[in-house]
Amino acid sequence: MNRQIHLVSRPDGEARADNFRLVEAPLPELADGQVRVRHHYLSLDPYMRGRMDAGRSYAQPQPLDAVMIGGTVGVVEDSRHPGFAAGDAVVGIGGWQEFATVDAAQPGALRKVDASRIPLSAYLGAVGMPGVTAWVGLTRICQPKEGETVAVSAASGAVGSAVGQLAKARGCRVVGFAGGADKCAYVREELGFDACLDYKALPDAKALGAALAEAAPKGIDGYFENVGGRILDAVMLRMNDFGRIAMCGMIAGYDGEPIPMAYPALILRSRLTVRGFIVSEHLADWPAALAELGQRVADGSLRYRETVAEGLEQAPEAFLGLLKGRNFGKQLVKLV
Repeated sequence: MNRQIHLVSRPDGEARADNFRLVEAPLPELADGQVRVRHHYLSLDPYMRGRMDAGRSYAQPQPLDAVMIGGTVGVVEDSRHPGFAAGDAVVGIGGWQEFATVDAAQPGALRKVDASRIPLSAYLGAVGMPGVTAWVGLTRICQPKEGETVAVSAASGAVGSAVGQLAKARGCRVVGFAGGADKCAYVREELGFDACLDYKALPDAKALGAALAEAAPKGIDGYFENVGGRILDAVMLRMNDFGRIAMCGMIAGYDGEPIPMAYPALILRSRLTVRGFIVSEHLADWPAALAELGQRVADGSLRYRETVAEGLEQAPEAFLGLLKGRNFGKQLVKLV
């Protein structure tokens, strides 16, 4: 039997634990070309909240009464595909379940990885989709140059932490935003950011703006946006002419509330480039991104932190905690 988490109802406002249900389903016999994967870790990511809604988005909504979407890493248990053998470590989109039966002939369905030099869990974070998201948004949209200032929101998270470290490696001054003194200390002291602003301790626009002016005295040239709201407003007031903004996430509005922008005229006045992007639409960049990310994790120059929930049944609560910022770094669920 295979234990799975299904989405059984769509949220009305905030997501709730009763939107999900733990079910059991029999494992099917393998057909030719299929692979059976035993998942070791599930990835929990903010984009999943948007997929829970029925409205128009960049991807189809998560179907009801079906396995919740999500990245996975695990080990092949059985294979009827010549390219995979029992014992291979693989990354895929297996969803919130303990096993996946995968048509391995589909392009991109499974990717073999080397767990001897990089921990298996890192392929869902720093050397996975979040890391590639950071790399693409930074290098292709923010386009940092040595001596410039780059800012990033959700700086202690899986994406933001990689953005800042990659920008530092390119000779930039890096300013992060995070919620809580402990997260900001981690961002500065362990990840090497030049400054980190605790937005929870800066409750209004005036305080946030003053702190940002001190942290970025020469203005901001590139901004990687994960949150939206008043942090975006404060950053836009500090953006230099011809600055670049990579719009990656808007977690402040994932419960359906609109996120107004206080100063849209600044886009024109400062001649800003503001571009939204979805990392799955940049497949040509993945090899270069994974090569750099993998090398940096292996040699220790790219650091990361994980929050790990134990057991499939903990996935819904861990996901809800992620949306509230209760995790530290990459949020995972360990299944083995």
